[in-house]
Amino acid sequence: MTEAARISFDPLLGWPVLIGLLVLCLVSYVAYLRWRGRAWLTRAAVLTVIAAALANPAYVREEREPLPSVAAVIVDRSESMTFGERMEIADAAREQLQAKLDADASLDVRMVETDSDSDGTNLIGALEGLMADVPRDRIAGAVLVTDGQVHDVPEDLSRLEELGPIHTLVTGDPDSGDRRISLVRAPDFGIVGEEAQFVVRVDDPVTDTASVSVSINGARAEEITVETGVETPLPIEIERRGDNIVVVETPEGEQELTLANNRTAATLSGVRDRLRVLLITGKPNAAGRVWRDLLKSDPSVDLVHFTILRPPFKQDITPLDEMALIPFPTQELFESKLDEFDLIIFDQYERRTVITMSYLANMARYVADGGALMIAAGEDFAGPASLANTPLAGVLPALPTNSIEVGEFTPELSDTGKRHTVTQSLDGREWGSWVRYIKAEAEAGDVLMTARNGDPLLVVDRVDEGRVAQLLSGQIWLWARGHDGGGPFAELIRRMVHWLMKEPELEERQLRLEARGDTVRATLRTLSDNAAPLTIERPDGSTMQPDWQATGPGEFVAEAPIDRLGLFRARAGGLEAVTLNGPANPKEYAALEATGDVLRPVAEHTGGGVYTMDSPSDSMPDTRRVGRNADAEGGNWLGLRERGAYAVRSSTSLPLLPGLLAAGLVVIFLLLAWRREGR
Repeated sequence: MTEAARISFDPLLGWPVLIGLLVLCLVSYVAYLRWRGRAWLTRAAVLTVIAAALANPAYVREEREPLPSVAAVIVDRSESMTFGERMEIADAAREQLQAKLDADASLDVRMVETDSDSDGTNLIGALEGLMADVPRDRIAGAVLVTDGQVHDVPEDLSRLEELGPIHTLVTGDPDSGDRRISLVRAPDFGIVGEEAQFVVRVDDPVTDTASVSVSINGARAEEITVETGVETPLPIEIERRGDNIVVVETPEGEQELTLANNRTAATLSGVRDRLRVLLITGKPNAAGRVWRDLLKSDPSVDLVHFTILRPPFKQDITPLDEMALIPFPTQELFESKLDEFDLIIFDQYERRTVITMSYLANMARYVADGGALMIAAGEDFAGPASLANTPLAGVLPALPTNSIEVGEFTPELSDTGKRHTVTQSLDGREWGSWVRYIKAEAEAGDVLMTARNGDPLLVVDRVDEGRVAQLLSGQIWLWARGHDGGGPFAELIRRMVHWLMKEPELEERQLRLEARGDTVRATLRTLSDNAAPLTIERPDGSTMQPDWQATGPGEFVAEAPIDRLGLFRARAGGLEAVTLNGPANPKEYAALEATGDVLRPVAEHTGGGVYTMDSPSDSMPDTRRVGRNADAEGGNWLGLRERGAYAVRSSTSLPLLPGLLAAGLVVIFLLLAWRREGR
């Protein structure tokens, strides 16, 4: 406890009124002098006494208790601090700093350790929060122990002035380099089949060029060479509807702190512009109208529908081009514009001279190149004019045995159909019956539905890049009409079409990976009873192998804990999936060099300094207490302000100019002034 004395002023009328009166008095006094008043000295004494009395001066004696100044120490514990010896250096610096500051009894030290989040490393926010309840006249300064990669430095540094001086102690070798890759621009969505324009950048402290591999949805990667430090356009074709995860990677560089930022990713949503469907009906039939109504009810479908009206047994001399309501554009459809269709449907078609063998060969090539074909077979499929006797036979998964089975039967799901995404959740216990199907042998693909005696009824297959679905009956329209209770006609056709269109949610062999904050969940869908071993790769390249848990026929789930942001990749049985935990390009991995450049403007604006420790054995700069206006930064020392704050525990006050004394002095000086002026 210390004692101190001071002169205090407590104006009786308030400072604004007092200042106004003083100005008025001063103006009057100047006018008095201008008119050559003789009692100028006594008049000035009168005004002085009046002003002093109104200011109410007092002699105050106080007992003061000194208050310690408050210093903040912020230790960075973000993920970027795990590289090299940065964490060990930070621990050594914290211990040295704490020992030096604790030795000063006039200093209250507050220390906090901060982690990173999806917004990066926020040391400035931590400092402001730590000192929020501290009076600004008690703040001695702050020391930030970090690798320098801080992401919340404000543009307006003036708000940090009262927290200064702010010093930065950089942990790590500032000369160590790191190669990293970033997506400068990544569109959120695009049209399926078209290209989306990405922009990629590789930064490397050593080389001028770097190799970059690009993959989408875990598919085989393509490699290109880019210039380092230059933004490079990267066109990527959108291959499917829904979320497409684009992964861009670069191999290890000559200088590396981590491989975690050598890979980046973005989620691109693919939208289908329009679904262009060509429906060819071999003859007027009950199913034709059902097919047409179903396809036309979807506004996203552009349907081109042709029906061949003259049956084969009707012979006359009328040319085909004269019988059609419009000329049948066979050459345009099956040669020049065939690739413009997303799906071709043959409904009970019988081979005619309208579609020649060369056109059918074009269709087979169209399927192999990635097209989709659906065949709803009628009785003619079992005869000599069957599509199975054309070049299309090479892409058909089931071939007829030239036999037609007649008689009521109820379609059933096969064992594979109970697992396949097209039919998995369809309940066949209350389906209506059909009365006819084409007996066939499944040569390839997967049989999803069966008729009597396990005969194939619905078969799907992948042919090179394309897909084929084969329905060996023309009776599906009975479900649409509600015969015998009906069945899931619309849902079955919708799923079949979406599977043919390669929609990701209907892939029968599918591996999905989903990040859920602190866990990652893998889901496997397969046609097999057993699941292949699962391997999940973390952002830093390490792996984990969680066990599968069966959740249903052909369905397996596995979960594993995760503790970091970034890109995770899963592999199982030749399938691959990727997911992002947090943002696509975490700020924490955007730059990893140990540097003081980010925080140097903060140090310069607040009067602090930037210092470096390369190893745990280094000694940190000395600490000194400096005055309010003295420099707080030196070559080998850092300064903390001595604020001199105190709390008043008791005080006594003695008025210096009581009212009676002031009135007496005013009267005396006025009498002297009148006497002087009266002579």
